[in-house]
Amino acid sequence: MTLCNYTMINIIREYKCKRSLGMNPMNPMNPVQMSEVYIIGAQPLCSQLAGLSQGQKKLCQLYQDHMQFIGEGAKTGIKECQYQFRHRRWNCSTVDNNSVFGRVMQIGSRETAFTYAVSAAGVVNAMSRACREGELSSCGCSRAARPKDLPRDWLWGGCGDNIEYGYRFAKEFVDARERERVYQRGSYESARIMMNLHNNEAGRRTVYNLADVACKCHGVSGSCSLKTCWLQLADFRKVGDALKEKYDSAAAMKLNSRGKLVQVNSRFNAPTIHDLVYIDPSPDYCVRNESTGSLGTQGRLCNKTSEGMDGCELMCCGRGYDQFKTVQRERCHCKFHWCCYVKCKLCTEIVDQFVCK
Repeated sequence: MTLCNYTMINIIREYKCKRSLGMNPMNPMNPVQMSEVYIIGAQPLCSQLAGLSQGQKKLCQLYQDHMQFIGEGAKTGIKECQYQFRHRRWNCSTVDNNSVFGRVMQIGSRETAFTYAVSAAGVVNAMSRACREGELSSCGCSRAARPKDLPRDWLWGGCGDNIEYGYRFAKEFVDARERERVYQRGSYESARIMMNLHNNEAGRRTVYNLADVACKCHGVSGSCSLKTCWLQLADFRKVGDALKEKYDSAAAMKLNSRGKLVQVNSRFNAPTIHDLVYIDPSPDYCVRNESTGSLGTQGRLCNKTSEGMDGCELMCCGRGYDQFKTVQRERCHCKFHWCCYVKCKLCTEIVDQFVCK
């Protein structure tokens, strides 16, 4: 199965140039509603990006200057995934093949749900910021309406992150592959498509909902007698934290007789569009398994004193751990010198570390 994560990581690897398409920034037309006018010079780039669906190739040809930021957004998502799961048995490891995360993504698990959501969120984040910074020819600063609760004497303007455009374009591009795939109703493949689309949307909406108003003071000697405010993206770590909470409470789903996804346990509240969903149990991440893509935890660092998932007992799955000493070097005894620099010494320390057997 070719995944949307694979498409976006290829953009990171293979994107070589960035050209403006000269599109009218005053025309926020939905990309898939535009006429099929392919930009001269765009086809070689788009044909080199392996894994693009037909709809994605069309968008690539129309919006060649967007490809760099789609790749950057996917990369941001991967980095955030690895941060959020750094102390888990599955730590969002990437492998050097076309699937990015390996065969584990062929399973419709919680982990797969998270990677789809955080990758989609990363694309919204990157596209919205690129618009604000003038990197894209078809969008500019946010045109979001003035919040009703903003004080009357505060100015609404500045140049905000264009989250509306970032959301729309990310939805068209990332979801294009799933929407073009056609499988028999009620099949496992159709369930995966519905799962992937749901989690993509949950990731995008997390970015959208966490955006907030930012303001800057104006006035004599910083009196803040006047404020200019605009719409600003939340720090992506906040997005990652929110999606990690959704991962922990993700809903197990199954296909019903009508080919729709329904919750396995009907006693719980049905998941909303903001929640993550999955259709398969997670594989055993304790041991290496080529068939499931699990890399196992052998050789992973663990915390001897922790009772959490990063602790040696849980991380090593009861197999035990080895202890070794390592030398750590860090800056120490730092002093400020007038004017104006800080001078530090380099200290070394021998510390114990523990790795799973």
